[in-house]
Amino acid sequence: MAQSEWTQMFQNKTSYLGQGDSWRLEFDENIEPESPNQGWKEYIRKTCASFKCSMCRRSWPSNRVMVVFHMLLNYGQGTVKVRLFRQNCKRCTAAPMERPSVTTENIDILLEKLVEKIRIKCYNEKLGTNQRRFRTVDVKSPHEPSHCEACIKGICTRNSANVGF
Repeated sequence: MAQSEWTQMFQNKTSYLGQGDSWRLEFDENIEPESPNQGWKEYIRKTCASFKCSMCRRSWPSNRVMVVFHMLLNYGQGTVKVRLFRQNCKRCTAAPMERPSVTTENIDILLEKLVEKIRIKCYNEKLGTNQRRFRTVDVKSPHEPSHCEACIKGICTRNSANVGF
């Protein structure tokens, strides 16, 4: 995942928001789901991505990759913090949690849906629903909660009904 790709796409999508408001995107692995700082709004979304083990080089796809966004608009300056939840290899003992690799198309959809949430939560706009769907990946084995950081944090399965595609 190239953070610059996310940042550039985010800038393009937020350039028209508000009267001269500016927005920035920050990656922050310390934000906690379901506990944004006071005044911040939260958006949790599931996407599709792939992973690669840094130990054995095995790769695997997942249609259950959780992404948490915390957003704040304060005096014309908007900030969005994003955390992509990791998974680890089921074959390696003590495998590290690996960051997901999200396709450009799915980054675009994630950010499009994020901007909709910014418009609703920060600008109080009333919007219809956008039904644009993520490009799923062909997954050969079931999701394994013990290897999913979001499951370990308790947000992956519990929220699957309301953060689905």
